[in-house]
Amino acid sequence: MRVAVIGAGVLGASTAFHLALSGAEVVVADQAHPGRATAAGAGIVSPWASSRTDPFWYRIAAAGARYYPALIGLLAEAGETDTGYRRVGALCVAAEAVELDRIEAMVRARRAEAPEAGEVSRLSPAEARALFPPLHPTLGAVHVSGGARVDGRLLAAALRRAAERRGVRFLDGAAGLLAEGGRVRGIRVGAETLAADRVVVAAGAWAPALLGPLGVALSVAPQRGQITHLRLEGVETGGWPIVLPPGSHYLLAFDDSRVVVGATRETGSGFDNRVTAAGQAEVLNQALAVAPGLGPATLLETRVGFRPMGPDLRPMLGRIPGWEGLVVGNGLGPSGLTIGPFAGRLLAQLALGEAPELDLAPYDPLRPASPGGGEEADAIR
Repeated sequence: MRVAVIGAGVLGASTAFHLALSGAEVVVADQAHPGRATAAGAGIVSPWASSRTDPFWYRIAAAGARYYPALIGLLAEAGETDTGYRRVGALCVAAEAVELDRIEAMVRARRAEAPEAGEVSRLSPAEARALFPPLHPTLGAVHVSGGARVDGRLLAAALRRAAERRGVRFLDGAAGLLAEGGRVRGIRVGAETLAADRVVVAAGAWAPALLGPLGVALSVAPQRGQITHLRLEGVETGGWPIVLPPGSHYLLAFDDSRVVVGATRETGSGFDNRVTAAGQAEVLNQALAVAPGLGPATLLETRVGFRPMGPDLRPMLGRIPGWEGLVVGNGLGPSGLTIGPFAGRLLAQLALGEAPELDLAPYDPLRPASPGGGEEADAIR
């Protein structure tokens, strides 16, 4: 079977990798748009600490977190170990004991069915600062030892290289769909026409423009996120935990004395990929309120990415009625690096005609918004 994938972010790259593992012939087309979400994202893998109430979002996010060690193992077998993935634990921080009580009860209840969440413990402000020294001295924490972080750029690149070793062909350029008689028959990239038995569209916020000519109205819009990278010169930060304060902002650290803070959620932004004064101020003010010890850090860069936001929090995964051979993956929003690798596995199963290991009915790409399914203030991105 020959499958074409449009989009080489973490979702498309994971789809291609899993298709290749199953022996399919695969070609991937990608335009490398400025502001692609994967290129900007610093992933937090700790869905057990999320305050989101949609059970279908939690089901796939928890499955995504559970799948990560297996995926990292598959990539290691393929010679890919530079993914930025590390289980460092997560600190859910707050100044009020009642809020910490709520978080601890929620995480402990979820851990009963998700042992991969690890140990859950309550930390005093001094104990929390011992793990993440820049923290504000009034913040206590709930520590979730299974929390992990991942670098979106590194993970997508590792998936791509592993897929290429299995024969996947990657093409740079704008792709269009080839369709007739109610069937999608392949893609066109520049002057090249490529026939395919299945086409997977994993093009993020740019997918509606691809699907529009087929009369498919995909309810996805870009949401700008600005995320800032800081460096604490001479400080070993690689083992620091993720920090999840109340609300939608976060802090996480990587191996090169780097601390990443973010991110804005700018609905209605369109594809304006500028770093704005208001966005930069929001990110830094929020970060310094939680971790004033970051004040002396060097500001390295601010990245901008466009989250593909669907009608609610759930991903959009499945076939499109009326168009044989077409599979869509989209709408991962701020959870792309938690859900994306596992969702790519599901899309590969669907494209191959297999029954996906997770029921995809709640993730219908053309569904209306679920009741109460709008975006909630939340600390999982």
